[in-house]
Amino acid sequence: MLGRIRELKKATSAFLTLNKIRFGSLRTINPVDRDFGFNLGTPIDRYYIENFIREHSHLIQGEVLEVGEDSYTSKYALEEHRLTVLNVVDKPGCLKGDLENGNGIPENAFDCVIMTQTLPFIYDVKSAVFHVHKLLKPGGHLLATNPCISQISRFDMDRWGDYWRFTPLSIRRLLENYFQKDNIQIESHGNSLSSTCFIQGIPSEKLSLRELDHADKDYPVTITSLAQKV
Repeated sequence: MLGRIRELKKATSAFLTLNKIRFGSLRTINPVDRDFGFNLGTPIDRYYIENFIREHSHLIQGEVLEVGEDSYTSKYALEEHRLTVLNVVDKPGCLKGDLENGNGIPENAFDCVIMTQTLPFIYDVKSAVFHVHKLLKPGGHLLATNPCISQISRFDMDRWGDYWRFTPLSIRRLLENYFQKDNIQIESHGNSLSSTCFIQGIPSEKLSLRELDHADKDYPVTITSLAQKV
């Protein structure tokens, strides 16, 4: 009898929850913004990425390499530094190098490497982490971010490919191939609300700080990684 009562209560709760759901303007097969929310404000993953880089800005010093562009170094570096931007294609003022095959990648050259949202677009991610480790001087730090829940980046897919999404465990396993376990810090950021909004392209400005900062380990939008080379 007690088990039957529990089943009835559970069914009633599920029925009431289902009837509270209101899709509103989200009941459409088209996202609010197909460009991650850039057209409307600050994408939700950028909120988490910028908080992470800001928190560790004291490590952006000495010889610094940022992958792709210099947006985070120029915005958050507090210490004296000299910046190199790594790009897989020829670009004026950039170091041309390929993290997947190691072409053009120097060894023991940088005190800090900033690598945001890069691994999804490299097929051989283990090789990429090996070459990132190679870039760092002993004692140098890697500041990296990667997506867990995200749409496909059509821009990258049509040029060099969009291959992967990650979990905190997969990122840890990748880094532990080359960095010592005790020198790796992995954190996940996001929850079911921020994940839903990110997929729809709803910008971070539409959510409160409480809603953005609540962390649900089952619904991470962004995974951040801090690793130090011995």
